[in-house]
Amino acid sequence: MLPETHLSRSAKNCSPNARAVRRAFALLGAVPAAVLLAGCGATQPKQSAQTPLVQTVTVQPQQVPLTEQFVGRLSAYREANVLARVAGVLLKRRYTEGTEVRAGQPLFQIDPAPYRAALDADLAALAEAKANAANAAVTLQRDRALIGSHLIAQSQFDTDQAAARSTSALVQQAEANVESARINLGYTNVTSPITGIAEEQQVTEGALVGQGTATLLTTVDQINPIYVNFNEPAALQEQLTAELQAGRVALAGPKARVQLMLSDGTDYGQPGELDFRAASVDPSTGTIALRGVIPNAHGHLLPGMFVHVRLSVGRALNAFLVPQAAVQRDTNGGAYVLTVDNNDTVVKKPVDTEGTSGSDWIVWRGLAAGERVIVSGIQNAQPGAKVDLQPEHAAPQANR
Repeated sequence: MLPETHLSRSAKNCSPNARAVRRAFALLGAVPAAVLLAGCGATQPKQSAQTPLVQTVTVQPQQVPLTEQFVGRLSAYREANVLARVAGVLLKRRYTEGTEVRAGQPLFQIDPAPYRAALDADLAALAEAKANAANAAVTLQRDRALIGSHLIAQSQFDTDQAAARSTSALVQQAEANVESARINLGYTNVTSPITGIAEEQQVTEGALVGQGTATLLTTVDQINPIYVNFNEPAALQEQLTAELQAGRVALAGPKARVQLMLSDGTDYGQPGELDFRAASVDPSTGTIALRGVIPNAHGHLLPGMFVHVRLSVGRALNAFLVPQAAVQRDTNGGAYVLTVDNNDTVVKKPVDTEGTSGSDWIVWRGLAAGERVIVSGIQNAQPGAKVDLQPEHAAPQANR
C-alpha cells in the first residue's frame, strides 16, 4: 500500500476522477505506486542524444610562401647636400622649394663678379706667358743656327735653351690658373647634383656663404625609388637556416620580395625587392639590418614615414594550410587540431605551426595528406565522439 504522504503529493497532479480511482485501488492494495503515478498522467522528460554536426576541410601538402612582418622606416634613395663651394654673397634662389629638380639644374646664384675678374686676370697672364715663350723659342732657333759657326758662345746657347724651357713651363702654369678661375666662376652658379625633390633653402639671399668652409644651401632627395629600412631578429634567421638544412624550406632567391602596408592598414600596391642584408648582428639589439627598394613613381611614399613590411623569406615545402579557426591551444600553450577519421570519430592531433599565410596557419608537422580537419562546430566536438559531417569547406590554397 502506497504511503499517504506520497499519495497526497501525487494527488495534486490528478483529476477528481483519477483521484477516486486511485483511492479505490489504494484501499485494495493491489496497485504499485509507479503504476498509480503513470495512471495520473505523470511523464518523464525525454533526453536528446543528437550527434554533433561539424564541417571539415581536407588538407593536402603544398608549397606555401613564407612571409615575415616587420616595422620599417622609409629613407631617400639618394640624398645630396647642395653646398656653396666658393666664397661670396648669395644673390638669388632659382628653384621653388619642395619641387622636383633635375641633375644640373641651377638652384642658387653667388655673386660672380670677383671670379669673372680673376678669370680675366689669369687670361691676361696666360697671354703674357705665351708671348714670352714665343720670344724665347725664336731666340733659341736663331742661336741654334749660329752655334755651329761659333758666332755665339756655348754658354749663351745654354742660357737661351733654359729660357725657352722656363717660358714654356710658365705657359702651362698660366693655363692651369685660367682653368682654376673658370671652375671657381662656374661654382658661383650652384646646380643640383642629382634629380630629386629640393628642400627649403638654408641660407637667405644677401648672406655671405662659403667663407672658410662649404655652406649648406639646401638638400635634394631622390625618392623614386625609395628605401625601406628594417631589422630582422637574429633568432628568426637562425630558425630559417635550421629549416633550410632540414629540407623543409627553400629560399626565395637573391632578391626577396618586399611589400609595404601603410599606417592606415592599406597595402601599398607596388612590391619591391630586398637589396641589402647586413653581414653582422647588432649586439645591442640582437637584430640584422635589412633594406628594400620600393618603386615610388607617384611620390606617395616620403622619407621618414613608418610602414609595416612583409618580407618573403622563402617557401615552405610540403606544408599544410589550415584555417585559423581550426587551430586550438591547450592549457600548456601547445597547438592542436581536431580531425575526423574514417569512422567519423573525432581525433585530437597536436601540430607545429610556423606563422600564417593570409588567414590560414602554416602547419609543419602533425598532419598527413588527406586528413579531414574540423573547421566549424569545434565547440561541440569531443575527441573519441562520433560526429555528423556537413558539406566540406573549401581547401585553402597558397598564394603563388
